[in-house]
Amino acid sequence: MSRVVLEGREEFLAKLRELVDAGLPRHAITVQMPYEVPEVDALLGHSPDRIRFFALIGALTGFGSGLALTIYSVVSFPIIVGGKPIISLPPFLLIGYLLTILFGSLGSFLGFLLMARMPSPSGLADDGEFPDRFVISVRDEEGP
Repeated sequence: MSRVVLEGREEFLAKLRELVDAGLPRHAITVQMPYEVPEVDALLGHSPDRIRFFALIGALTGFGSGLALTIYSVVSFPIIVGGKPIISLPPFLLIGYLLTILFGSLGSFLGFLLMARMPSPSGLADDGEFPDRFVISVRDEEGP
């Protein structure tokens, strides 16, 4: 594995463009940056994050389970008061809404942990060795 440490943003982007234009496989390049540089995602061909799908699935699950919980509890233990319908949606929507927020945020957190591969049994790979510089690491391709 070869590692290049660079000081400036423009120098870092120029070196990264040079490696990509040279035909180096994009999956073999790993970068570490002291701050976010949006051009890196375009250069390395990263797709938009999928954490939003975890949030969507969590939110839909929360809303459905909130409605199912309230409807099941009312059907199991009916209390008829003044001729009102047993299943009345307006109060049930509040529970569904609250569980939408809860499950959506838990889904986002779980998605973050899965996408970041945390917690990792091997720990941090670089131990924060270069916190204030740009680093490009290139893995050597091993053939069979």
